[in-house]
Amino acid sequence: MGGSDSAGRLVRPFTLTGGRTRPSRADFTLITTVTAADPQPETAARPQPEHTRILRLCVEPVAVAELAARLDLPVSVVVIMLCDLLEAGRITVRAPRSVTTPDPDLLQKVREGLGRL
Repeated sequence: MGGSDSAGRLVRPFTLTGGRTRPSRADFTLITTVTAADPQPETAARPQPEHTRILRLCVEPVAVAELAARLDLPVSVVVIMLCDLLEAGRITVRAPRSVTTPDPDLLQKVREGLGRL
């Protein structure tokens, strides 16, 4: 691995985000599910090649962390690009479902029922 390759990896994320270092929205976590809008909006500007690549990966619902891994990019960079796509109406976002603590009485009843088997 030469010096130019490592320098390229440092510059590339900066150029992908247009120099932005923070997302414009706070909709995304590592486990937020992203799906490409179907059909794609006709009024939106033509996406950049990196955005098109994300859209291809999002044909089926995919988590933000998985997208970053498949793109081999930092999550922070992917989130900034996802904000662009969301604002253009090109993706839909589903927040993770909150996990609730099970009812202790229900757990006790299940335990007692299993003990009878």
